[in-house]
Amino acid sequence: MNFDSSPIAAIATAPGRGGIGVVRLSGKNLASVIQAVCGRAQLQPRHATYVDFIGSDGSAIDKGIALYFNAPHSYTGEDVLELQGHGGPVVLQMLLTRCLEAGHEVGVRLAQPGEFTHRAFLNDKLDLAQAEAVADLIDASTEAAAKSASQSLSGVFSKAIHELVSQVIHLRMLVEATLDFPEEEIDFLEKSDARGQLTRIRETLDHVFNQAAQGALLRDGLNVVLAGQPNVGKSSLLNALAGADVAIVTPIAGTTRDKVTETIQIEGIPINIIDTAGIRDVSDANDEVERIGIERTWAAVDKADVILHMLDASRGPTRADESIVARFPLNAPVVRVWNKIDLSGHKPAVDRMQDATHVYLSATDRLGIDLLRAELLRIAGWQQTGESLYLARERHLIALKAARSHLDVAAQLAAQSDQALDLFAEELRLTQERLNSITGEFTSDDLLGVIFSRFCIGK
Repeated sequence: MNFDSSPIAAIATAPGRGGIGVVRLSGKNLASVIQAVCGRAQLQPRHATYVDFIGSDGSAIDKGIALYFNAPHSYTGEDVLELQGHGGPVVLQMLLTRCLEAGHEVGVRLAQPGEFTHRAFLNDKLDLAQAEAVADLIDASTEAAAKSASQSLSGVFSKAIHELVSQVIHLRMLVEATLDFPEEEIDFLEKSDARGQLTRIRETLDHVFNQAAQGALLRDGLNVVLAGQPNVGKSSLLNALAGADVAIVTPIAGTTRDKVTETIQIEGIPINIIDTAGIRDVSDANDEVERIGIERTWAAVDKADVILHMLDASRGPTRADESIVARFPLNAPVVRVWNKIDLSGHKPAVDRMQDATHVYLSATDRLGIDLLRAELLRIAGWQQTGESLYLARERHLIALKAARSHLDVAAQLAAQSDQALDLFAEELRLTQERLNSITGEFTSDDLLGVIFSRFCIGK
């Protein structure tokens, strides 16, 4: 993405019809645009003014509210003008076109996706973690995810990272001072409690990582695939988990021909449950549609975070069930779900055996469903800590893991002697670099382009 300092404009509200629509501008030299669009109205900074939005021919395009924010007291840190009118797509497009025409001489152009928030980042209104939280708050699919994104946007995650960086910097300062004055012959590691400081840093980082991992779970959720032979109750289980009849259930084997996806919430975590066509030998398929459905089932299984292997408890395991297990990918957890215990005489239970976890339930009678929900949370690594979580992304977790690896190497060096202080200092520097990449204090322009290009236009 190529950003420049030209004034920018965009429709900031979602496409479609609504009661209110917003056109937003940001940049320098907006006075001429304000005069052209708002007429003789005198806009006071941070005050709402009811005005006519004037077209190029002098007629009114719409009536609405004009809000002016002067730099640096705005979202982007630049002068910002927001025009709030009626939310019809034609009206908003006319208003945007008028702003571009009125601002032609000062170079007003259409904003790129995420450019308003990118400018807020460049002008130190937000750090990178907070900027990403803006998009996460907009995209949040659960109440818990929205609350956690709000925590990140308010700077809770960034504060935790900055505190970690401060601890690392303090230890680096001591190490490098010792390297600068080797003639003092001080047992640095012992006198300065460097090992103790390093231990505390590692403990703090572990706590931050655990909180971030929980937040990432709220953001991304789990993709759970129901797989098994035809007529073992996969669609019934989907309906039981969803609490609604979202899939067709009949006694006829092979009713489900294509995958059906339903998103549910367990403790605020979005769980994408994917019901698939019953698996059997393709040569046994009734028709071409069922054959394609079976192929799509295996494609979904290969991408699953968790596989729920459905079995019929009333008849026990079969050779076909074992052949299905043999094709499961090795990197995804598998839960053996024994359905129809109302016919088999089993009690609802969870049995964690060496080969896999087995859950006994009846999807039709809704027996044991809570046990399965709890097992999904356990596999996901969810822990109800009672603390406010901050939403994290995969890149944040990768950076925290890399920082932890450098601290582990530093700990190994510290266990040796003061002779490796230069290497010890280098590992601390790399740790700080990884942590700074989270908040954007050390981030490549290429990464910034990728991050902000995924925002919606107008944000």
